[in-house]
Amino acid sequence: MTRTPKPDRAPESPDLDGIATHRLGAIEQRYTSQRRALVTALRDAGRPVSIADLLGADVSFVQSSLYRNLVVLEQAGLVIRVMAQDDFVRYELSEDLVDHHHHLICTTCSRIDDFAISIDDEHELLKALERRAKRAGFVVSGHRLDLVGTCANCNAANL
Repeated sequence: MTRTPKPDRAPESPDLDGIATHRLGAIEQRYTSQRRALVTALRDAGRPVSIADLLGADVSFVQSSLYRNLVVLEQAGLVIRVMAQDDFVRYELSEDLVDHHHHLICTTCSRIDDFAISIDDEHELLKALERRAKRAGFVVSGHRLDLVGTCANCNAANL
């Protein structure tokens, strides 16, 4: 599923570049053309992607540079890691740059897709999570929800 951007943080807007420039500057890094291309590739992917996915999407990417740039973008709060069932990390833009969403993780092929739920359901889910956290003395600042199972493609292949 493709994410729906927040109106005030639309990933396709020039503001994404401004945010990236600002955040990278805060950690004394520059928003280079390679980092800009990487942010664009992550925005366009619309789901968490692996290094292999990124290398396949843009022939100008060099694997060692991708790793270094992803670390810097993660330090700047522009990118987060998403773990699948395999040994490969996936990357996506930080949630404050895109709409709040959750993940469907396939245990067979390790594909990760984004999904969103209604605002009402999200509110009910958050209330339940906050109640449970409060019992544990934990203060919630956000949440991530991953549904783990088998994707439609893998289910169809097993029929």
